[in-house]
Amino acid sequence: MIPLTDQELELLLDDLESDRAERKKAWAGDAPEKVRQAICAFANDLPNHQQPGIVFIGAEDDGSPSGIEVTDQLLLTLSDIKADGKIVPPPTMTVAKRSLKGADMAVITVWPADAPPVRHSGRIWIRTGPRRDLASAQDERILNERRRFRDIPYDISPRPSAQLSDLSRTLFEEEYLPGAFAPDILAANERSYEQRLSACRMIVAADDPTPTVLGLLTLSRTPTRWLPGAYIQFLRIQGTQLSDPIVDEAILDGPLAAMLRRLDEKMSSHNRVSIDITSQDREVRRYLYPLAAIQQMTRNAIMHRSYEGTHAPVRAYWYDDRIEITNPGGPFGNVTIANFGQPGLADYRNPHLAEAMRVLNLVQRFGVGIALAQAALRENGNPPISFKVDQSMVFATVYPAKI
Repeated sequence: MIPLTDQELELLLDDLESDRAERKKAWAGDAPEKVRQAICAFANDLPNHQQPGIVFIGAEDDGSPSGIEVTDQLLLTLSDIKADGKIVPPPTMTVAKRSLKGADMAVITVWPADAPPVRHSGRIWIRTGPRRDLASAQDERILNERRRFRDIPYDISPRPSAQLSDLSRTLFEEEYLPGAFAPDILAANERSYEQRLSACRMIVAADDPTPTVLGLLTLSRTPTRWLPGAYIQFLRIQGTQLSDPIVDEAILDGPLAAMLRRLDEKMSSHNRVSIDITSQDREVRRYLYPLAAIQQMTRNAIMHRSYEGTHAPVRAYWYDDRIEITNPGGPFGNVTIANFGQPGLADYRNPHLAEAMRVLNLVQRFGVGIALAQAALRENGNPPISFKVDQSMVFATVYPAKI
């Protein structure tokens, strides 16, 4: 991914008919929404340019500079678009301050997605000439077919031994679709069941309804038939060693949302709370472990684990003095053993599973799970999470508050 030169950028600025450029004179009014739509459209790359699309902040409609001040805060706000969960799967994009035509501009460079379609707020945006537009059913078909001929992440690879009937239509239509697409798109009802499954990457294509790994994890009642490690092993151990007595255990499996709901119930059933009604003018509750922190860490483990080459489950072991959460998947992509856990640093082994978890309201934003967990622990009076990371596993240890 080589950035465009100043000359290439200025040529795009001047080409008013280009479907690879979007110009905004300032980051105000409806610009944030329009820019996200443009990023979504560039990521979908319906014309198949196989070249990046550019959003210029600080350019008039005719390409001349508008003279805005490009501050660090503006660049940070633009960078945050990638991880705020509104565009899924997260786009490949960079943000930079560039000097063009004698003035500063903020330049967002968006590369075509490897696995379209990409959606913004439940809608698939495309570029038709210099205009943005919503994708038609035919546009979606083209994007879905294009995905088949590119290298794809493991989470949307097909499982040939599975059948369309192995996916729950009820789960898809009643739980998943309402979160994946805007109500007006669903109301149009122009797409068949298979087309909708394909648009959500649950099957390979409408004319090839082979379930993907994502489809089985999200919609199958028994995903472990095809993915043996796709479950959570829960233990409540009375003591501080694995050899101590086990007072509760469970194998939590099934479709993604149901599995995580059952884990939440297990965690809540073993948690304790202290209630202080004397030190302040209102009741103060402090939990042994804040549920929000445990949710962030267990959901992070499900999202970032490897489903390929291992049959190990995610493990949540609750001891008397700690909770250990084990993720069978080491650092991936830009995340390394050395920089693991740094705020704002994230990469996605399973980008489409991450999308599904956001659709199901299991996560709200990408790349901030550890930071949110640490903040919840700090507010509750718990010590920070301790991590041990190697190439194939991530071990997270959460310690209790004193109550």
